[in-house]
Amino acid sequence: MFKNKVIRYSTIAMIIAILAYFVVENFTGLSAGSSSEDLIAASPEKYKTKILGERAAKDEQFKTTEDSPIADKASFHGLHYFEPNLSFRIKANISPYMKDDKEVVVKYTDGTSEKYEKYGYANFTVAGEAQKLLLLKNESVISVLFRDATSGKETYGGGRYLDYPLSEIKNNVIVLDFNKAYNPYCVYQASYACPVPPAENTLTAAIQAGELTESAVHE
Repeated sequence: MFKNKVIRYSTIAMIIAILAYFVVENFTGLSAGSSSEDLIAASPEKYKTKILGERAAKDEQFKTTEDSPIADKASFHGLHYFEPNLSFRIKANISPYMKDDKEVVVKYTDGTSEKYEKYGYANFTVAGEAQKLLLLKNESVISVLFRDATSGKETYGGGRYLDYPLSEIKNNVIVLDFNKAYNPYCVYQASYACPVPPAENTLTAAIQAGELTESAVHE
């Protein structure tokens, strides 16, 4: 049983990093060291182009590489997403987790588990409604495992993920870009085991951003 690569960088990260460099250089006139905020300020349309480019790179990775979770690559024609929407790119203030019970055991879909660290809570609003998510730390990566009001309908019922290097947190602020919310590998192949989002990470809002399920596309 393969573990879902929720906190491991792989070929896709390298492809996206290379693609992002060219998007920033060729589409915005900004230097490759410019921030995402600079990119968006220059043109929200260019940000959309960047997101679509990253999705195309992931499709290519899923279709061509050995570590892809897609079993039948010949019939794979790409993943499905909500349209990029900047209202779901949200700055969140982090309340660091200060209690002694920082270690948390996260269950996987195959009955196994792994230990993570409770890093803190990301506090933000969606459509004027207050929300919060527990951030989990493993090595130098922050994992956001969540469900929302679209789970089991437009999106995978087991929840979706976001991952960030720890360096993305600055002054206890993180930008949660739900346009990049992705499905775990077990959605595509049963031989993968996926971490189950903590029960408290169930948002009351509908996060209509990021990856859809195949069934939602055909309804």
